[in-house]
Amino acid sequence: MSSPHAITPLAITMGDPAGVGPEIIVKAARRLQPRLNDGSLRLLVIGHVGALAAAQTLLGDAPPIPVVGVEDDWPALSILPATEAHGELVIGQVSPEGGRFAYYAVEQAVRLAQAKRVGGIVTAPLNKEALNLAGHHFSGHTDMLAALTGMKSSVMMLAHGDMRVSHVTTHVALEKVPALLTPERLRRTIDLTYEALRGLGFENPHIAVAALNPHAGEGGLFGRQDIDITTPVLDAYRAGGMHITGPVPGDTVFVKLRARQFDAVVAMYHDQGHIPVKLLGFHVDPATGAWNSLSGVNITLGLPVIRTSVDHGTAFDIAGRGIANEDSLIEAIEYAERLAG
Repeated sequence: MSSPHAITPLAITMGDPAGVGPEIIVKAARRLQPRLNDGSLRLLVIGHVGALAAAQTLLGDAPPIPVVGVEDDWPALSILPATEAHGELVIGQVSPEGGRFAYYAVEQAVRLAQAKRVGGIVTAPLNKEALNLAGHHFSGHTDMLAALTGMKSSVMMLAHGDMRVSHVTTHVALEKVPALLTPERLRRTIDLTYEALRGLGFENPHIAVAALNPHAGEGGLFGRQDIDITTPVLDAYRAGGMHITGPVPGDTVFVKLRARQFDAVVAMYHDQGHIPVKLLGFHVDPATGAWNSLSGVNITLGLPVIRTSVDHGTAFDIAGRGIANEDSLIEAIEYAERLAG
């Protein structure tokens, strides 16, 4: 059945239902209730119905979120069961059942996105160990989404406020990074970053590319990748009219990004890009050492569907306590809306 609503819903996959996913979904929906009421936002949660109901009870949230089927006319906020419950699920514990639900939630979301029933996918965190225990041998959401959509690869972009950082490489050993810095991989990362920035409303994006080596190689004293590989690629983009800077030494490029000299940075490897974004996005109470908030969004570029995600894990150690922070999920929803628009 086609929906009469003007706004296409976003799918929110619950991730591992034994983690904090159900809690942050309930909290985010509560904060976004005015928009759900006025029709400017619609959300379809996909996951474990019992886990979401338990989170509502934990947080004193009412009324129950309606359970829907694939062919139903979905209200502004509803939950679609990812699959039938089979095994035991204990909040805060790794289990095959948690991994199974996490996988089928994403699988359903991809099908709905490809059918244009949802405008994008926002993912709550899953647990890699649980996913593999369930027989789904992926290192996380990114390669699972690539497989489900028939893509060979994708690019990870992290975002927090004006900090937008995409990555040439991510989950590989540091010793393998230099060999993976090829002109083709670098161009693909730059192209997808440029497209994403245009999708976010930047008419003429200014991109900086971080150097792989200290001081961009210091004339070859510290390695030649920045000189022999990165510089010729960037020169070609500049000749074509792109506003691109680099290679910029990694110890200054993110300071300049924070100063809004660039709209995004292309980082060479996982920690180079992740550390500055998470340092600014994760806020800690200096008196207690407790997290006040976790902010930041993971955006997957290069897929035929829109996918954003929270920038944190399942947090099994605090799951079921009602203290998980929903800021990152709300940011991920907002980014998905902008990209879908």
